[in-house]
Amino acid sequence: MRPNPVLLQALKRKIMKIRNVKLVAGILLTGILSTACNQTGTKQNQTVEVPADQSHKVNYKVGDHVPNELVCMVNNAFMGENQMPVPVEGKTYYGCCEMCVGRLNEDESSRLATDPFSGNEVDKSEAYIVIADDNGKVDYFESRESFESYKKM
Repeated sequence: MRPNPVLLQALKRKIMKIRNVKLVAGILLTGILSTACNQTGTKQNQTVEVPADQSHKVNYKVGDHVPNELVCMVNNAFMGENQMPVPVEGKTYYGCCEMCVGRLNEDESSRLATDPFSGNEVDKSEAYIVIADDNGKVDYFESRESFESYKKM
């Protein structure tokens, strides 16, 4: 039995429409997700505002300790400006957008990091945070002493 050519042609058109819809949906979703959360840190060698209780400007660079509120703790990135505070279980974390705020509230692993020197788990709200590279990535240390030991390696 030979397939009906008219039905085959109609089926091919439907398949092409479905593929096109999936392609457009994928492109739109990618665009939305890439702009939903600012995942790039501020370039390091520029002057940035510091918290309101300090009236001077600071020029942060790689290796500098930075205040928690200037870091998106989901993207692990120095942002150069105050982030949204996220209180969770009596501690304050920081996120750059609503998506990050949601993750910090719902996903315990987003609130934890590993100290690069000791290998111990660190709560980001209590960590000694240091700019790790020119793209704004940060590392979380248990203490200043742990960071100083790491620098000597």
